[in-house]
Amino acid sequence: MALTIGLTGGIASGKSTVSNMLKDMGIVIIDADVIARKVVEDGQDAYNQIVQAFGEDILLSDQTIDRTKLGSIVFYSEEKRLLLNSIVHPAVRKQMLAEKEEYIANGTSTIVLDIPLLFESKLTSMVDRTILVYVDYETQLKRLMDRNNLSKQDAEARINSQMPLKEKIPLADAVIYNNGTIEETRIQLQALSKEWDIQ
Repeated sequence: MALTIGLTGGIASGKSTVSNMLKDMGIVIIDADVIARKVVEDGQDAYNQIVQAFGEDILLSDQTIDRTKLGSIVFYSEEKRLLLNSIVHPAVRKQMLAEKEEYIANGTSTIVLDIPLLFESKLTSMVDRTILVYVDYETQLKRLMDRNNLSKQDAEARINSQMPLKEKIPLADAVIYNNGTIEETRIQLQALSKEWDIQ
């Protein structure tokens, strides 16, 4: 019986770092962000729906979606964000489940679904257990400003568009605290791998 784990966090929480550590351990990762890019490629249903909803102004000269422009629209408008999510999320879910079933059919014992909005989108039914990668707000803000070269205001808008990480702690089966060094994070993950028999 395959174990399906939902890995989540918040923007700049270090979820990708933990995801890469799991990859290095040979664990299969199905990444919602990677799939979200695939489902909005030109010619896909979700792409057509997004262009219809947001207009051709959001397209680059090669007809691909200008993610930065679309992002700046939805980060400041909950209504527009919900509209975008209502198009993208079902397409992503469908593709993730298809990939998961394929891995299970091929005998994979542990599958990690890397889903940034696991709790917000109420997708816990897709997984057996959940891991939250947590950082405190100040660390999250600083990392995001440094990583994306954002002003404090823009970084706060992006963080505040998500459920606060501290509200996710009671929802998760396990929490990896990522305020410290990468090594400290790795030690926590290794301990959890033993406890859950992740292989």
